[in-house]
Amino acid sequence: MLIGVLKEQGVEQRVALTPAVVSALVKLKVEVWVEAGAGNNAYFSDGEYTASGALIKSSSEILDRAGLIVRINPPRVDEVKKFRKEMICLSVLNPYANKALVLGLKESGVTAFGLDIIPRTTPAQAMDILSSMATVSGYKAVLMAALELPRFFPMFMTAAGTISPARLMVLGAGVAGLQALATARKLGAVVEVFDVRAAVKEEVLSLGGKFIEVEGAVDDKSAGGYAVEQTDEFKQRQAAAIHDHAVKSDVIICTAQIPGKNAPLLIRTATVDAMRPGSVIVDLAASTGGNCELTVNGEIKMHGGVKIIGNSNLPSMMSSDASSMFAKNVLNFLKLLISKEGELTLNFEDDIIKGSCVTHAGAVINDRVKSALNL
Repeated sequence: MLIGVLKEQGVEQRVALTPAVVSALVKLKVEVWVEAGAGNNAYFSDGEYTASGALIKSSSEILDRAGLIVRINPPRVDEVKKFRKEMICLSVLNPYANKALVLGLKESGVTAFGLDIIPRTTPAQAMDILSSMATVSGYKAVLMAALELPRFFPMFMTAAGTISPARLMVLGAGVAGLQALATARKLGAVVEVFDVRAAVKEEVLSLGGKFIEVEGAVDDKSAGGYAVEQTDEFKQRQAAAIHDHAVKSDVIICTAQIPGKNAPLLIRTATVDAMRPGSVIVDLAASTGGNCELTVNGEIKMHGGVKIIGNSNLPSMMSSDASSMFAKNVLNFLKLLISKEGELTLNFEDDIIKGSCVTHAGAVINDRVKSALNL
């Protein structure tokens, strides 16, 4: 079995496989080809890959020969046309919102696995790239906010008087939100957390945060731990509660998202208008519309003295460790596909393989994707 690693395009700094993971794959009797310079931005040199057992090749050579291509970001539709029919593509696909790509993969006959739709079950935890990257995002978001905030995070008692600690609010208590909470508490901030899922209250309290509770939330157990769409009545109470806490906050970290849908709008322009000048909003949900009404994905903008940072790709800014985490998740997934002889095996009786496969043999085979795209 030959696995190819392509260099990521655009502003992406991470790489899908690290030298350490390449070494582990070689021990599994797998051959690995890495595109020249693929790991440079994550501080992994071609020499390190060679020392780990990989061969350095061009992208065209990899596309011509590799049986499986692994990458981080989704391939472009025009790139898919270059894929061979028997090839397997393993990457983040965002299939619920990328119909053109899904249809392109279907038409090409490529077998495509979405790392972002791996079932969130106990056996699949070691493959959960969403949780790994959310950990990086939550951590980096707080550090970014601390850098931009013109005030201290911790309380200081000095000869010049006492400086009160910063007040920080986190929207969403998933992995990113909880990591943001933990990091902000270590820096000395007072942290409040809002989430529609009452089940996360205990986790918030255990990390030293205060839980903002709004009664009447719908908590769908079948949603796999994700937040779900709420009633209009609840949204009105939610909006009032968030506004009251937001205007007292120095920093807001936005992490709330709903799979396959636009991010819930939680911070209105009127709320930003009422915030203290110098305050900072870091919106990790920017790529799906943002939790703040004023968020622009990939941009930093000022509004009435409040700085709004729209960035859903903070893991790319911590390229080395983020790549290592991502690659280990990929390795754990690949072990499901590699036989003892180092050959490819696709066992669609396995819930993880079946649940993460989007296209196979010229068809879209994932029921959730077909439902979301009305296929």
